[in-house]
Amino acid sequence: MKEQHNRQHARVAPRGLAQLRFALIAVPGRLAAISQERAAAKPAPKSWSAKEELGHLIDSAANNHQRIVRAQLEDNLALPGYDGDRWVELHGYQNRDWTDLIALWRAGNLQLLAAAEAAPDVAWSHMLSVGGSQPMTLGFVLDDYVDHMASHLRHIGVEVEDILAPASSDRTSIYPEKPAETDYPINDLMRRRWSPRAFE
Repeated sequence: MKEQHNRQHARVAPRGLAQLRFALIAVPGRLAAISQERAAAKPAPKSWSAKEELGHLIDSAANNHQRIVRAQLEDNLALPGYDGDRWVELHGYQNRDWTDLIALWRAGNLQLLAAAEAAPDVAWSHMLSVGGSQPMTLGFVLDDYVDHMASHLRHIGVEVEDILAPASSDRTSIYPEKPAETDYPINDLMRRRWSPRAFE
């Protein structure tokens, strides 16, 4: 009965879909505001730096992209987990360029988002297990992925509370409340996009 309820609930597109769209707009610039030196700093010898933590999120995007694609195509899958620490070590994220890592994070999540947006509503109720876990819906997997991502971004020092806001909230709040005065009707998102520079 519980599994049936979970399947029924997951037929609606998960909240993580809208949150991920907004994250791809908001997060790259926030990451870019972190200096190379700060990104490379380790709080303790055995702790991840921001570079390594973002690298972990790149690995997470790669693994979850596979889950989202495969679980759309087949129900009741059993997929492997992965060793996050070993993946970070293998990829040598500590010695990579910070701006390159930001670009990789964005590209991986654009690919994941493309796969998620292709999912028909019924696919979100498909069941899968990961690394021997209890079965869960694909909708839960996407929501959990975004929550996991937000937790690590918060730890790196990136503001994420607006990203986690309810999907129905006004996403145009990424821009300051200073809408342009226009002579002709234009798209509201363009009207609210603000720049400190003025143009003719």
